[in-house]
Formats: sequence, C-alpha cells, structure tokens
Amino acid sequence: MSRSFNETMVENAALTWLADAGWHCAYGPTLAPDGESREREDWCDVVLVERLRRALTRHNPDLPSETLEHALHKLLVPEGADLVTRNQAAHRMLLDGVTVEYRDEAGEIRGTQVKVIDFERPGNNDFLALNQFKVIENRNNRRPDVVLFINGLPLAVFELKNAAAENATLRHAHAQLETYKAQVPSLFTHNAVLVLSDGVEALIGTLTAGAEWFKPWHTVSGDVKAAAQEPQLQVMIEGVFAPERFLQLVRDFIVFEDDGGRIAKKMAGYHQFHAVRAAVAETLRAAELVQAREAAVAYQTRDADAAARPGGALGDRRVGVIWHTQGSGKSLTMAFYAGCVIREPAMRNPTLVVLTDRNDLDDQLFATFSRCKDLLRQPPVQAASRTDLREKLKVKSGGVVFTTIHKFFPDEKGDPHPLLSDRRNIVVIADEAHRSQYDFLDGFARHMRDALPGASFIGFTGTPIEQTDANTRAVFGDYISVYDIQRAVQDGATVPIYYESRLAKLQLDEAERPKIDPDFEEVTEGEEIERREKLKSKWAQLEDRKSTRLNSSHRIR
Repeated sequence: MSRSFNETMVENAALTWLADAGWHCAYGPTLAPDGESREREDWCDVVLVERLRRALTRHNPDLPSETLEHALHKLLVPEGADLVTRNQAAHRMLLDGVTVEYRDEAGEIRGTQVKVIDFERPGNNDFLALNQFKVIENRNNRRPDVVLFINGLPLAVFELKNAAAENATLRHAHAQLETYKAQVPSLFTHNAVLVLSDGVEALIGTLTAGAEWFKPWHTVSGDVKAAAQEPQLQVMIEGVFAPERFLQLVRDFIVFEDDGGRIAKKMAGYHQFHAVRAAVAETLRAAELVQAREAAVAYQTRDADAAARPGGALGDRRVGVIWHTQGSGKSLTMAFYAGCVIREPAMRNPTLVVLTDRNDLDDQLFATFSRCKDLLRQPPVQAASRTDLREKLKVKSGGVVFTTIHKFFPDEKGDPHPLLSDRRNIVVIADEAHRSQYDFLDGFARHMRDALPGASFIGFTGTPIEQTDANTRAVFGDYISVYDIQRAVQDGATVPIYYESRLAKLQLDEAERPKIDPDFEEVTEGEEIERREKLKSKWAQLEDRKSTRLNSSHRIR
C-alpha cells in the first residue's frame, strides 16, 4: 500500500460516499461554538438543538410550542442511571415518540406522543454528516472522525484508521471508541450504530458490542454479495446508510436484550436484515393482503443472492423457508421478522403463532422473544395446554403465541381439529421446519389447516432441507434466504467445524468388573426376571457411555 495513503483520505472518501447516498456533508468546525455557521453553544453540546426543534415542529404541526419544548428537553436528557439505559430510553423515544401532556383548546389535559423521526417518509428528515466533530466533556477533549445526525441527533459515529500505519488496526479503532464512551459519554446517548474502518476493511456494531461482535456488511441491496475488490466502507455506507435503509435498520433491526443483569444492544447482520425484508414481502404475497408487486416495492428487492426463485402464487399461504446456519442468530432473525410483520400496516394487527416441536426449544425461543418485547410491541405468551392454546387463538386480532406442535393434535386421533379462526392475517412461524412432524398426512400441517385455514406459514431452519423432502416444501414453500456455514465462517458469524473420524474404545476399570453383577443382583432383588434382564441391558449401555466419558483423556475443543 502506498505510504501516501492516510486517514484523511479515508475520511474524505467516506464523506463522498455519504453525500452520494443522500447525506448533506459539512466540516464539523464550521458548526462549532467558534465556527462561521455556529449551531452549538458549547463544546459539550452534542445535539444540534435548532435542527431538532425544527424537526419536532415539522413532524407535529398541531401541537403547541411549549409541548414541543417539553419533548425537546426530554430528548436532550433521557432518563437512566448509566449510558446504556439512557441509550435505551432515547432509542424508545426515537421509535415511539416522546410522551408528553398538554392542555387542549377546551382546557382539557391530554397525553400524546411527539414524533421525533418520520420513518415513513425519509425525505422529511434532516440527514447531516460532520467530520472532525470536537467534543469537550469533563475536561476530556475528543474529536471523532465522522458523526451522522438525523434531525440534529447524533445516531452514528465512524472511527477511521490508516491501514498503512502499522499499529492502526480495527482493534485499535474499537479501543478508541471505548475511550470516547468513557470520556465523552453524551456523544453516545442517542447513538444507534458504530463503524470502524481503515479504508480496506469496515465493520459495524452497537454501543455494547465487544470488538469480536463488530461485523462486515457485504451487500448493498441484498441482491448480490459485493465483489471483493469493492471498498468495504463504500459497500457499508451504500448498504446501511442510504436514508431509507438506515431508518428501517434503526426502527426494526435493533433490540435491547435484558437478561436481568446486563443489557445487551444488538443489531441485525446483513443476512438477517435482507432475509427479513424478503420474508415480509413474501408474507404479504402469501396472505394476499396486498398485490405481490406492491409488496416487492414496499420492501425493495428480494434476497436474490440467497434464492434466485421468485415468490410463489398470490395467496398460496406458503411464505417460504429461511435457512440460516446454526450460530448465525436464527432466533433473533425470527424476532426481527415477527416485529416487522406486526408493524406492517397491511397485516392489520396480525396474530403470530410460533411453533416448535419440543418443550425445551419452546422455552428457549420464548425467552428470546420475551427479551425482545419492545421490538414486538407486546409481550409474547405461552400456551400451557391444548385448551389454553385454543382460547388464545380465538382472539380477533393481535398476539404472539408460543406453542409446541403437539398441542395442535385433536383430542382423538383421526378426528379433525376444530376451527379456531379463519382470519388471513395469522402467520405460523415454525422453528426447524424440516422436521418430520410437519406433514400433510396425519401431522402438523393437516391439523393446523383445520384449525387456521387462512394462516400463512414460514419456516426457519439451521440445517438444509433435503432434496427429497416434499412435505416441508408443500407446507412452507421454497427457500427465500440461505446463509450457510461457509458464508457464516467467512463473515466471522460462527467458527469453522472440523470432523475427525475415530473409533471410540469402551472400557471399564478391571478392578470394578467383579463387583458389577453382585451389586446388580442386590439392587434388583424382588424384580421379575424379564424386568431384571431389561434393566441389565439398559444399565450396561449407560455404564459404557459413562466409562467413555470418565476414561477419555481427550476433549473436543
């Protein structure tokens, strides 16, 4: 690489690509407290207040100015004991609006939500990119390379390095952002995403993500994976920060997971983002709630890189199958999809049925969705029994219901399942959709169709569907997104898997052998002979496995 290559060149290239994507770009110092076009009163001001005030007025023309000022103040100082909780509070206000009260013309006190960003009409917002944005907070003087503002709020920070410098690695860039977070935390109160780049590589992550969770973004529209010779930073800016896509990422593809001890902010990877967009378009087609062409326009292009086939027939109730390899975030993809379907106006407050074939999987997936309840705009519920499931599905609209497939079987084998609802805005989301239980003969599909004849079906799986598996395709349709192990390993989403063929040698300690039979006879004294022989066979197998575990000196890493 040429020695003339430097960080300034990376910065200028980033600004050029941002301008091409639809951002207005300006030199940060010109808007500083001592700048020619001052928009900041103090170096500690990280929000461009006048831009925010104009946006609130533009988005809420019917609300009095004092109400908008109250909302502005709440936006400037979100509640929270630490940076992450304040960031979560700010994110919620971006999505849902700022809750305020005001007195109407009749003197009545009313509550309302003040809109901060117009997600439906991207052009109605103010997109600004500033470089060299100097911030001084608690005597700490820091100058991030590029900061992106929407309606005056700093939603993205770029930390750029010079790939020609020996120590200017992306790890160092991440460490620099960690320093910024500690020393000028107010810059990150409203932050949505963080970007690291050295001009060659580019990675994106969230406020709480460690360096290992910053990932590349390998496509612009989702149609094809970008060529290796294309600059990764250019692909990321065009693929993530085009205004329409960035607003959808902020609204539908960021989630705060609270496990009771620590809040983790997570965002979709490019494979999840485009898979969900394609799946929502296919859902609208399968449910025949809008025309297929309208669905494609609403959610841009299908993920043609993953599946070249077009969608199925209009109204066929088969959404398709998403195959994302194990370890690539399949559960979160399901949650992102559920959130997008719920938010989609054409779905008219749908009911989602999340289906697994085992209780432990049901519990695990339910826990993931429960942590994402803000994304779903409602808490999910779990069906405790067949009767409980039937009651939960008799609602007129709404709901995210978790159940195992066994609760959909009728009380008597061979009987049809009673009709629960014939609405078309019901979507059945099946986990591990390739399993043998999903068939039309006397299994899942038959009883689901009896119970919910208007429902549409989408399948998620971590392993590929066999070519000979006609049942899965008959129920769910063909692939609409594929993210296999090879791509996941290349992206660093999962680790490579190695297989070594070996013969396991089973052995017992010779000194213990003479004791086994007498001990067995003592324990099973009083049992029938046939019963004792069955127990002997069963326990012998368990002993073999136990012996293998205890005597093996090698472990899988």
